[in-house]
Amino acid sequence: MLKSFLKASRFRVIPVMLIPVALGALGAYVWRGEFHPWLFILTLIGAGAAHLFSNMVNDLWDFKSGTDTAAKGTEGAISTNSGFLTNGTWSLGKFKAVTWLMFAIATLSGVALSLVSGWPVLVFGLAGAFIAYFYVAPPIRFGYRGKGYSEIAILLSFGVLPVAGAYYVQVSELDYRALLLSLPIGLLTTLILFNHHFLHWKADRQAGKKTLVVVWGEQRALRFSRLLMFLAYAALILCVVTGALPIYALLALLTAIPIYLVYGRLGSHNQSVAYLPLMGASLKATMSCGAILIVALIVQGSLQ
Repeated sequence: MLKSFLKASRFRVIPVMLIPVALGALGAYVWRGEFHPWLFILTLIGAGAAHLFSNMVNDLWDFKSGTDTAAKGTEGAISTNSGFLTNGTWSLGKFKAVTWLMFAIATLSGVALSLVSGWPVLVFGLAGAFIAYFYVAPPIRFGYRGKGYSEIAILLSFGVLPVAGAYYVQVSELDYRALLLSLPIGLLTTLILFNHHFLHWKADRQAGKKTLVVVWGEQRALRFSRLLMFLAYAALILCVVTGALPIYALLALLTAIPIYLVYGRLGSHNQSVAYLPLMGASLKATMSCGAILIVALIVQGSLQ
């Protein structure tokens, strides 16, 4: 059951949520000298559960809309869902039950944190829940509109909200540096989600899912993907210039090299399978960059 849950919830990508939470809490430690371990652990649990809920509720609605079925039946398309619904591994009822269990855990964590750190914690949580559910759920369906809403939603969900929220939990105040700190990791995570659309964009078009890759076409979308990478690392430099990060955090710029090399091997038109290395490089860059930033803040805090 545990193995099934880990696969159904796509647990392996949970670091993209836990990293920004850690950055926000470490920002409080470095800038304000405050760090409350139990609040940090509860924030990790709540944010992690919210992320798993997001993964699973996306699978639910993509399955209901026929997007996942279309991806499975389209030649050359590479499915990125868990497959637990399209393959019948779990019943729809069981999948729903586990999905809403994750939501319940996230909600209870948010309520508990708000009682200690203040009601604004609930604002962060409700904003995240709204984006997670309506990313693919009607009537809003951010991910289906093809106007950049989904990219903004990801930047908020995996950048601004977890970093600023985790910072607020620790000190019950906001700081502009938390917003700046959210940008590099948030933009890199947005890059992951944007690049994954290349794997099945023709199936998305067939199912009526208007991602930017569908709306713009492969060539223009690939240029935007490169721009997202540039913006992420430019934001990292901005964090150092403004003092949100120490200068040795610039070592994280090295994580851009593998992605840059993958872009160099892509043409203007590619088979879906050609984007698997780009997806892998994007994910590794996000993890590696996030890890370096975490270590940089820990070192900075220990030297103060």
